[in-house]
Amino acid sequence: MDKILQMLQLQQELNDATNGMGWENGFTDKGKSIDWRRCSYLECAELIESYPWKHWKNIEAKADDANIKIEAVDIWHFIMSEALQKYTLEDLGSIEKLADNIKVLANFQSFCAKSVVTDKNYYEQIETVERLIKVLFCEKNIEKLMETFIEVALQSGLNIDSLYSLYVGKNILNKFRQDHGYKDGSYIKVWDGKEDNIVMQSILEKEAVTPQSLYKALTQAYPSNS
Repeated sequence: MDKILQMLQLQQELNDATNGMGWENGFTDKGKSIDWRRCSYLECAELIESYPWKHWKNIEAKADDANIKIEAVDIWHFIMSEALQKYTLEDLGSIEKLADNIKVLANFQSFCAKSVVTDKNYYEQIETVERLIKVLFCEKNIEKLMETFIEVALQSGLNIDSLYSLYVGKNILNKFRQDHGYKDGSYIKVWDGKEDNIVMQSILEKEAVTPQSLYKALTQAYPSNS
C-alpha cells in the first residue's frame, strides 16, 4: 500500500469537496482566497505552543506530546495541499509523480523506520519547527518543504505509519466537521470537555477502525446526539 499516494489522493478529494473544483487556482468556489503557506505557518505556531517554552509561566510543565502529533498532522494537510496546487499550476506532473518525488527525499527512509525517537530537547525541537516556518516564507522548492516537514514529523514521534493513521483519522474528522456546520460556525468542537481531535485519537487507539466506522463513532460521540 502506497501510503504517501493515498494521503495525497485523500487530500485532493477533501480540498475538492471543501473548496470546490479548481481550488488550485487560489480561490474557493465562494471566492475566498486560499494561502496554504499561511495555513501551514500558523499551524507551526500552534505546534510550538504545545511545548513548555515560556520562561515566565508553568516552567515545570511537560510537552503535550499528543497535541504535538495532531498539530504536525494538521501541518501535513496544508503542505500536501501546497504541493498539489504547485504541481497542478506549474504542470510538474501527476499525483503519482508527486508521491514518487517525496519517496526519494534524503530523509524518507528514516521516516519509514518502525519506530522513531528524537534526542533533541524541547528548544531544539522548536528550532526545527522554526526552520520549517523559514522554508515556508523563503523557499519555493516543494521538495525542500516536504523534507523539512519530515524532520518535524520525526521529532514529533511520527513515522510514515503513525502519520498515515492520524492523517486518515483527521481527514475523516474534517469531513465530519464540514457535514456538521464547520463553515457556518455551528459546529461544536469541545465534546464533554475534550476537543474533537482528542476524541478522534482515543477512538483510533481503542481499536482498528475503517474510515466508515470512524465516521460512525464520531457521529455517536457528537454532543448533539447525546
